[in-house]
Formats: sequence, structure tokens, C-alpha cells
Amino acid sequence: STELCLLPALTGLLQPLPGPGGPGPAEVGLGALPAELRAAVRALVGDLDALFTALGLREESFAVGALSRVIAAELASYAPARNRRRMATNKASVVFVDRTLDLAGAVGHHGDNLAEKILSVLPKLPGHKTDVMVNMVELTALQTTDETCTMFNVTLSLSYSDPAAKALWESFMNLKQKEAVMEARRHLVEAASRENLPIKMSMGEVTPEQLSSYIQLFRNNLKALENHCGLLQLVLATVQTLKHPQTSKWDNFLAFERLLLQTIGESEMPSVLNQLLPMIKSYNERTKDDYTCEDFLILLVYMYSVVGEIKSGKELDAAEEEVKKALVKAICDEPEPSPVLWKIT
Repeated sequence: STELCLLPALTGLLQPLPGPGGPGPAEVGLGALPAELRAAVRALVGDLDALFTALGLREESFAVGALSRVIAAELASYAPARNRRRMATNKASVVFVDRTLDLAGAVGHHGDNLAEKILSVLPKLPGHKTDVMVNMVELTALQTTDETCTMFNVTLSLSYSDPAAKALWESFMNLKQKEAVMEARRHLVEAASRENLPIKMSMGEVTPEQLSSYIQLFRNNLKALENHCGLLQLVLATVQTLKHPQTSKWDNFLAFERLLLQTIGESEMPSVLNQLLPMIKSYNERTKDDYTCEDFLILLVYMYSVVGEIKSGKELDAAEEEVKKALVKAICDEPEPSPVLWKIT
């Protein structure tokens, strides 16, 4: 018996269901959806049936969410699927889950994890979704101000043949940031000792400057660089992440989310929106520490995802209208809107 969890991730499958005046979520069937979305659901059902045919599966479907119920029901009544289920020998449980039920998981800043920060704040490697670029120029004799020079990618632990690098990356994923940074220092000191480099172990808090000074010992030492390339790459990624301006904003996001979770039960949504309003600033009014338009969209998605059922009323309508006006003004004042803002507008 197999359990297979499918989360519909196609953009076309994340459109809102009919609103007031239309059928409720429990009553929605395929016929109630827009024509384009109906076609997308039928295409997905056909693809799933082809996959299950190749695997020889006789599935039992479960659904979490209104759109998932539509897809599961359509698969159950799909004629080729009925024939397949009569013939198939392998059993499987298939769980369909609406991605929109957990938007807070996608936009939240989760805990104190160094690996997540590295993969979020450092620039992406072109053509890749998860790999990021780490500037390795500190390990060379090059003198350059070009930030795009000598960039290499830091990848997941499976890509590292060096046991120390693999162990350090796992520490980044499993330990709190403070402990992970201390692990980076420990691994670096051990590597320098093995290479007979003149390193002195320091106690107390680990700083990016301290790690950089340790890294300098490996500079221009080709044998040491070759032996510990993966480890040095991860420590450089740590240094550049800790110094990155986006890291402090990450911590601000996390603090706001924790405060919201603590107060949302006591405060009404209009009150939370009114507190947010003065923080929405146009391009010319913002400093590097202020939230951008994209940041506010992320915060709003998080807020509306965790708050649950909202009591509508004049006070909420007025608060939402003020936030809309401020956000629209900020977006219109952007001199160079990001790709996300272009897509929205």
C-alpha cells in the first residue's frame, strides 16, 4: 500500500472559487468553475490517470480543500480511471491538498535557521531555484570591486564529498543560528590545525569578522584550499549572509509574525491593519530598513492566512480601504517595479 500526497501547484489551479452569490465551497463542482480552470482540472486528471496507469495503481482518493474535492471527484468519475481501477493490482491512497490552505507556510519566516537564511538572502545561481552564489574572492589575491567576479555556488549537503562540509551543512539545517555559527568556527579551526596554519581559537560570541580572519589563513594556500574548498565555501556563505542587509529584515519579519500570533486573538483585524498603515512608505520615503511593497504583500498574506475567520463590518472595510490606498500609492511610486509587482499590476 502506498501513500501519495499531491499538492496542486499549477498557477491555473490556484484561482479563487466563486464568491458571494455563488455556490458555497462544499457545493462547488466542476461545472461551477470558469472554463479555463475546468480545462486545467480535466488536463490534470488525465495526467494523473496516465501516471497511475503506468504505476499500475488502484487509488483511494482523499481531499483537503474545496478545489481538491473537485479534482478528486473528477478523477473518481473519469471513465478511463474507472476501467484502470478494475484491472490494477497495486493499492494506493492519494491525498489532494489545496496549497491555498497553507499560504502562511509559504510566506512565513520560520525560526532561527541559518540554512534557510543562506538560501533566501544570497543571490540565486542563474538558472537554478535553490543554489545560491557565494563570493570566493577573499580566498584569492585578486583585487576587484566587481561583485560578480569569482562567484561560485553553495549547494545542498549531498553535493559535498568532504565529510566536514557535509556535517556543517547539516548543522546549518538542524541547529539554531547561534549554535550553527559556532559549529562553523569549530570546523574552520580544526581544518586550519590539520593544515598547520597559525590559528588561535577564540572563545565567546562568533562574529563575521572573526570568521573572515580565520578564512584569511587559507588565502593563496592551494593545498589547503583544495582540501577544504566545500567547508570554506560554507563559512564564506555564513559570513556574507550575516552581513547581508536582508538578514536584519528577516529577523524583523520573524519578530512581527511572532507578535502577530500572540496578539491576533486579542486584537481585531482593523486594529492590526491600522498599526501596519504608518509602515507603508513610498520609494522616496523609505530607508534601507523599511519594508518594500513586496514585503507588505508578504505580511498581508501571512496575516490573513493565520487570522482565520474574520468578522466583516464597517470598521474592517475602512481599515482595509486605507491600507489599499497606501499600498497602491507605494506601488505606483516605484521607479523600477520588480517582476512580481509588474505581474500583479
